[in-house]
Amino acid sequence: MNVPLRRLLLVLATALATVLPLGTPAAAAPADLTEVPYPMDSSNQAAWWTPVATYRGAGEYAYFAFNEPGSQPGTHRVAIARRDPSGGWSRLPVLNGGGPAEYTDDIGHNQPSMARDGSGRFHVFASMHNNTWRYFRSDTTGGAPTNHAADLPDQGKNVTYPVLTSTPEGDLYLIARVQEGTRRAGNLYHWDNDASSWSKVGSFAAADGRSVYPDDLQVDSAGDLHLLFEWSLAPSSAFRHELSYLKYSPSTGVFRDHAGAEAAVPVTPASADVIQPIEAGESYQDEAGPAVQSAKLTLDGTSPKVAYRYRLATSGGLFHVRYAYLRDGAWARQTVYSGGQTTAALGLTWDETEGKRVYFATASGADRARVATESGGTWSSASVAPGLPIDRLAVRRNASGQDILYLVDTQGGRLHYARN
Repeated sequence: MNVPLRRLLLVLATALATVLPLGTPAAAAPADLTEVPYPMDSSNQAAWWTPVATYRGAGEYAYFAFNEPGSQPGTHRVAIARRDPSGGWSRLPVLNGGGPAEYTDDIGHNQPSMARDGSGRFHVFASMHNNTWRYFRSDTTGGAPTNHAADLPDQGKNVTYPVLTSTPEGDLYLIARVQEGTRRAGNLYHWDNDASSWSKVGSFAAADGRSVYPDDLQVDSAGDLHLLFEWSLAPSSAFRHELSYLKYSPSTGVFRDHAGAEAAVPVTPASADVIQPIEAGESYQDEAGPAVQSAKLTLDGTSPKVAYRYRLATSGGLFHVRYAYLRDGAWARQTVYSGGQTTAALGLTWDETEGKRVYFATASGADRARVATESGGTWSSASVAPGLPIDRLAVRRNASGQDILYLVDTQGGRLHYARN
């Protein structure tokens, strides 16, 4: 489907939503959709991961890190599916000691994140749930990643939830949860592409009795880094609270809140720039009440936009999709979708014409993967994978201004590519 027609369908969907209650499906706007031609393991599902990288050379390339079936049930191997500008696919194995990198399944934890650096090397972090580094990097441009775990700082520490992004200059930044004594901190690391080396920037968030859950990070047009994360009781919880934000300036080494005030790091829940504060009836000790679960970040220039799932005291156990943005110097929040249960799958991009696009997946129905847009304060959503039981997803905007969608059908063991 061409871009003008797709945008026309989204406009019609938005118009229809003005007369429909929130959560009523709008007219479908299918994306360019193909199945990745490699088997996917059912363990390939997470909310926090960053499994997509893109590159524009002589055309647009896309790279999907994923878990493929292992040598026996309950295991998986790590690989990269590469799509070239003609639409052809090839597969790169992730190698450990000459053989495939293979690990025990651990849904929600042992999934890969990846990035491509300015030299064309792939960086993959895989299968870490309170494990020491499992890090793989290409030794040549476009080559299969091999084990380079010894290159990271914080050797011997237990690490979980590696989230990656790249800069226009070809450097990388990584956030992860790291065991630091009696607390689980959020740490920030930097890959200097010219020097081909990693360094630790520092701990950006940590508190006694709390565990940090990294969600996302993005580099803005000024070169600053925006970080998104949640908090739970230590050691861990499936339900988190006080979704938080920080901005880091590599040029000065200073962390700041959304208003530009310098932040002393590591921040705690008491000192963090909290996007979603504790609401009525919410408590860290109550795992059946209000809670945050998964979040993603995008930027309009230097202005952060956030999508996240939130369970209210009055939502009957349903996680609604919310959108947060800065208005008059403070965080404002809107409800994107409240029509039914959603899965721990979110994506968020900024389109110069349509504005924000919030991607999410419902827990049931024929058109589960959806993209929501807003017009005049009204949100509507359209299908991006009609008829497919997509229950996990990730999104990366490429250099040509297209959203590249990573769509997971865990029950069918299939991974899908879409361009929207």
